[in-house]
Amino acid sequence: MNIYKQIEAEILASSSIVITSHKSADGDSVGCSLGLLHFIEKLGKKAIICHPDAAPDFLYWLDTSSIVLMSDEPEKVTEAFQKADLIFCLDYNSTDRVGSDMQILLESANCQKIMIDHHLNPQDFPTITVSETSASSTSQLIVELIEQSGHGDLLDEEIGTPLYLGILTDTGSFRFSSVQPRTHEILAKLLAAGVQHHLVHEMLSDNNTASRLRLQGYAMAEKLEIMEDYQVSVISLSKEELEKYHYKKGDTDSLANLALSIKGMRAAIVFTERDGIMKISFRSKGKENPVNVMASEHFNGGGHANAAGGMSELSVVETLAKIKGLIPGYFSLAH
Repeated sequence: MNIYKQIEAEILASSSIVITSHKSADGDSVGCSLGLLHFIEKLGKKAIICHPDAAPDFLYWLDTSSIVLMSDEPEKVTEAFQKADLIFCLDYNSTDRVGSDMQILLESANCQKIMIDHHLNPQDFPTITVSETSASSTSQLIVELIEQSGHGDLLDEEIGTPLYLGILTDTGSFRFSSVQPRTHEILAKLLAAGVQHHLVHEMLSDNNTASRLRLQGYAMAEKLEIMEDYQVSVISLSKEELEKYHYKKGDTDSLANLALSIKGMRAAIVFTERDGIMKISFRSKGKENPVNVMASEHFNGGGHANAAGGMSELSVVETLAKIKGLIPGYFSLAH
């Protein structure tokens, strides 16, 4: 029995299924969760999605009403975990990625756990682990689950649209090196199943608010620092600066890629002051410029070689100084 048939058997044998994903939701975590939910429902079973916190505003064109948030309804989430006989752990590789409150529920849940993920170095906490680090996204792996469990005929627009979204966002609109021939084969299957790909792109690209564009314009015009000797760009935004431009979750998500798009840049680092800490995004180009090492060694983070995250409890000024001090050691042109 292949591992996907094994997962199908677990779904069919379960009566109370919980789907989880990581804190600070993104297109892939939301997309793979919704895609799996709709697949489970088409198998005749019921499930509930429990996420630590809300998705960015630009994803709310999807129907996210089936997602229960730990931040908003902790009692409902707690009850779901206590009743669960199967928990899916999607798009994360360690229990601390779901936030401290949900981590306690996840680790204390005495039931089957299935991890489906594409990040490096997965923890050994699940009963079943699908860890495919070469996959473009966890959404791609959910399509593999549907196909390789023998249910490709169930793929339709409802299942496929959030999965297409997940692949689209986690590959930077199919530009990252994680895109393989198999990725495009899966995209073709989703289009054949009825996904209106042009509408997904329109909802993502043409869904800006004026305040979001003004914040991005301010960041690029006033806060962008380019370390020419190392071909690295850095942007820092304080709490006051975010508030001035009426910041909403997701408003700065594209800044790192925008800074990286400058001709000659090898890496871009963007950090914002939120909830009393600095949230840091690292992006880079090429195998010779990994950013996950710097994120994990100095900023309690990690991720993919060219796309990672981290955090700092230092002030804005101190965090900026630390980052600029570390850049020569990681991005020397002779490195």
